[in-house]
Amino acid sequence: MLHKSDLGAFQPNVALFVLVGLITLRLLWRRFGGGLSGIPGPALAKCTRLWKLHSVWKGDHHRTEIKLHQQHGPLVRIGPRHVSIADPAAIPTGFYPIQCISWNKEPQMNLFSTRDEQFHRDQKRPVANAYSMTSLLELEPAVDSCTEIFRSQLQGFADKQRPIDLGTWLQYYAFDVVGEFTFAKKLGFLQEGRDVDDMMNGIQGILAYASLCGQVPEAHKFLLGNPLMPILMPSMESWNQVLQFTLKQVNSRTSLKRDGELGKVGLEKGKDMLSRWMAIHYSDPGKMSTRDVIVHLSTNVFAGSDTTAIALRAIVYFLLRNPTTMDRMVGEIDEADRLGRLSSPISYRESISHLPYLGAVVKEAMRLHPSVGLILERHVPKAGITVCDKHIPAGTTVGINAWVLHHDPKVFPDPESFLPERWLESAPEKLREMEQSFFAFGAGSRTCVGKNISLIEIHKIIPQLLRDFTFQLRKPEEWKTENAWFVQQKGLQHPTTAFVGVAVEKRIQAACKADNAEKKPNFAALARSYSVSVYRLRARFQGRPSRSDRTIVNKRLDISKKMPLFPG
Repeated sequence: MLHKSDLGAFQPNVALFVLVGLITLRLLWRRFGGGLSGIPGPALAKCTRLWKLHSVWKGDHHRTEIKLHQQHGPLVRIGPRHVSIADPAAIPTGFYPIQCISWNKEPQMNLFSTRDEQFHRDQKRPVANAYSMTSLLELEPAVDSCTEIFRSQLQGFADKQRPIDLGTWLQYYAFDVVGEFTFAKKLGFLQEGRDVDDMMNGIQGILAYASLCGQVPEAHKFLLGNPLMPILMPSMESWNQVLQFTLKQVNSRTSLKRDGELGKVGLEKGKDMLSRWMAIHYSDPGKMSTRDVIVHLSTNVFAGSDTTAIALRAIVYFLLRNPTTMDRMVGEIDEADRLGRLSSPISYRESISHLPYLGAVVKEAMRLHPSVGLILERHVPKAGITVCDKHIPAGTTVGINAWVLHHDPKVFPDPESFLPERWLESAPEKLREMEQSFFAFGAGSRTCVGKNISLIEIHKIIPQLLRDFTFQLRKPEEWKTENAWFVQQKGLQHPTTAFVGVAVEKRIQAACKADNAEKKPNFAALARSYSVSVYRLRARFQGRPSRSDRTIVNKRLDISKKMPLFPG
């Protein structure tokens, strides 16, 4: 006979049994239902997003995805409703919003974070002109001034025989250049030689949060997206250091009124983005609000420095790890310099016109180490899509990881090797295939709006550094990387040395380029008339003098005379 006491003990057991049963059914549905059961992937990933969250938390998710695609093919299921695609032809639409700033406690979508395609077009249209190559090159002299400060700081390290964390200094350079393009001012990173306002650490914190919370976006509203958070913890209102830093820079140029409007003083006829966008706002406030301006400026600060710095580090690192490639790169710079094709500082047009091997080096470094390390997520539309002969139902989150595309051995043979020649020597058909799979700046309408900023910085500073200095890895072992949305590198330290020592002899074989014969004498002819050798002195490792000096040595009289290459 069943007693009431037995029922009391039985009811919790039934509840537990039902709960376990429901959880099991849910996991089984995730694993086998939803139209994705035929797509391979880790067993746990098919049941729960915890697998993906843990993989991202480890900081090497990009490498994990490469291995999964090598094992399973072009489609890999990395979550219950998440599919990673290794097919550049399949780029669906839609973003999920996580990486965004807050304004008056409200999240503000931007070109980097919105999943609304119409919003993306509306936001991009008024700002696109400021990112055009023509507009950006109007500010090239400001970039040159950043280069001069960087060179001066490097010379200081060389003079004192001190090693330098070049990776950090490259990011200082990227920050100051972004400051010139965005606010018409340097942000102080190069001049002060430090992380101004702790911005670099602040951005790393935001990226770490976004990369993890992005795997379970609904958690954001309970964490930093909680409207009660600023009330319960007032200090958290300033967690978004990017916005605070942006407002500080804006206030240094013009006044920010109590109603949130910006003053006009200090913004007249400027060519920087703040001036350009405020001019649009004043002419048509409906086209671009003050809030829109601040959001775009903040996006520049957030995404403009890290991505470029990562590319710069990769270029220098892979050159140093491959001496033969470095020799060819420096040789190309030397030859262009010898022919008078490079000014100082080197201009962007000179770099892309006269240094083709540099273009291949840049592309190969960004192939081997793209900045973004997670899939660029899209939502499948209502009708569903067919990718690689597989139907993917509506609502599925899909995306492409640049690391996966760039390390596909079918497209890039020997994908782990640094081979710039592949971009110069491949057959036209192969080159088109590689270009289609090159995803460092995204693709289509979602191509990185700041692409030209990065290209200008890279094509100007890399040849300048290699012309003026020689670097050597202090620790030749592999660097360390950590994937928190951007794949950051650690351990890029170089010793530089003093500007004295043995010169590298190189006889001039052709006349110097002379646009103005009166100001630019033919030093090859001059050297021959005095029966001399011409030495090119470069700030190279083991203490070699600055390349800006040229020494003419009279062999007959055993005397030397230092002369400027282009006097006057």
